[in-house]
Amino acid sequence: MSKFIIACPVCHNYTQASTGFFASKHIRCTCGHVINVKTERMATMACPSCGNHVVYDQAEGKDAKCPVCHAQLVSDASFKNLVHFRCGTCGCQLHAEKNAKHITCPICDTVADVQQEIKKAEVRDAAVPAIINYEGDNQTFVWKHPMTDFVTGSQLIVHESQEAVFFRNGEALDSFGAGRYTLETGVLPKMESAYKLPMQGMPFHAEVYFVNMTTQMGIKWGTPSKVGLFDPATGMHVELGASGSFNLRVTDARRLLVKLVGTTGGLTREEVFGQNGAGHFRSIIMTQVKAHLAKVIKANHISVLELDGHIDTLSVALRDAINPILAEYGMEMPEFLVNNIVTPDDDPNFRRMKQQHADNYLRVREEEIRKAEAEAAFERKAIEAQTAARMKVIGAQGDADVVRIKAQADAEAYRMMAEAEAQEMHMKGYSYQQETSRQVGLEAMRNMGAGGTAGAGNVSGVVGDMMQLGVGLGTMGTVMGAMGSVVGMTKEAVNPVLQQAAAIGGWDCACGQKGITSNFCPGCGSKKPSASPLWNCGCGQQGIASNFCPNCGARKPEPPALWDCACGQQGIASNFCPNCGAKKPEAWDCACGQKGIKTPFCPNCGGKKEE
Repeated sequence: MSKFIIACPVCHNYTQASTGFFASKHIRCTCGHVINVKTERMATMACPSCGNHVVYDQAEGKDAKCPVCHAQLVSDASFKNLVHFRCGTCGCQLHAEKNAKHITCPICDTVADVQQEIKKAEVRDAAVPAIINYEGDNQTFVWKHPMTDFVTGSQLIVHESQEAVFFRNGEALDSFGAGRYTLETGVLPKMESAYKLPMQGMPFHAEVYFVNMTTQMGIKWGTPSKVGLFDPATGMHVELGASGSFNLRVTDARRLLVKLVGTTGGLTREEVFGQNGAGHFRSIIMTQVKAHLAKVIKANHISVLELDGHIDTLSVALRDAINPILAEYGMEMPEFLVNNIVTPDDDPNFRRMKQQHADNYLRVREEEIRKAEAEAAFERKAIEAQTAARMKVIGAQGDADVVRIKAQADAEAYRMMAEAEAQEMHMKGYSYQQETSRQVGLEAMRNMGAGGTAGAGNVSGVVGDMMQLGVGLGTMGTVMGAMGSVVGMTKEAVNPVLQQAAAIGGWDCACGQKGITSNFCPGCGSKKPSASPLWNCGCGQQGIASNFCPNCGARKPEPPALWDCACGQQGIASNFCPNCGAKKPEAWDCACGQKGIKTPFCPNCGGKKEE
């Protein structure tokens, strides 16, 4: 077991270490840093002779030589002229001359600025508190602060929409939101519990990562190859391409740093979704797009020819499919937009699909036109039927008006003629009854003069004529008296004539009494029966008094049902009122049992007709 001097990677002070199986693998430096002898004793420096960058073991001490020119790498004089710092990418211990500008890490090929590292060392050695803040751009998701050695009492400034996380030996410890913080033991509780922090003003080693929590807008995407699928409408196989943009933001800074960033210097937008497969998430997102694009189209039964009308549905479905995977890395897509669908216009299946869609569209349009024409024709016929019915009603009302006007005119003419005759008789000094008796007497005298003397036969003829003229017995007696005085008939000759007239105008009762002139039978008191009107049969037989025709046996027709109008006109036989033109009401049945009612109200219970 041999001893050697190893440089502390934090304060760069030298500490004695040992090799061998039982040697201590961890040594605590005076700055508080625990040196891992096995891993941190490897160092690198430029050969002072040939300039070759050499990785060597510090345990070799002055025996370490350049493998190219075999010159001694470390001497007492050269060691004092070296600056010591760690690689910001892989953490390897680097040694460079103080006048050098840059040095390349032989492990990860990271180019380090030697002069900047010297300034950091001066600040660290002077134990001057520093201002730690974000110095990256807005295109960066994660930015690592270049300083790794900080002094207690330094100021940490975290802006809005940012989060700062402290790392120590690859482990995420304390995190800070927006605000200004003084790095003290009370502010770094997790780091204090894991590693004993030095006193106020003393340096300590840590890495600080600033995470940008803002939403990165307008990150372009596009399928590297076309997606094959079967069109749900036609079943034909086609290939589609898609492109668009999405927005991305960090939701869990600690998870993103642990799972993706690690010990790298940061994470930029280009590294997240770069072109030519350079982005970490490019292959993941494109795989999900290709896997779910066909599924969404099939599940929603979207025709390939109508994809532009369902872009919002595709966008939401693809975003929901991608976000669970991004959540494992502490990120999410607030919006995923499908802006363009590339269709295979040169594909025969696609052209055939478009032709079928056009044919189906034309067929549907033709069916809609035929249906519209049929509906229009039906409406036209309905309108014509309504118009014809309305015209018929108007015509019937017009005919009724004509009949009513004519009847009113005839009635008015008759009334005027009667008033003129009455006025004439009043002026001459006699009544209507006297005028009628006079006319009848004159007619009887003419008949007697034409037939000879006034014998019994002639008197009977006169009596028959009078009865046919509708002259009453009282008037007939007066006329016969006048005739008797004219023709020289005695009272005894006139009385039989009057008796004959009474017999002719009388009626026979069922009890046997005959020639009754009164309204009631003197033998049994029965009322005089009303005379039945005569009727004419369609076979030609006329003046029939019985209920059946004696010639052909046809039944006597029922008299028309008369009805009364609301305007006051009564006994109407036509379907329309001749006075006002109202239509004959239809018969209806009442709930009380009364049937065939033609008035608006039931005569039995007074119930109103339902409309």
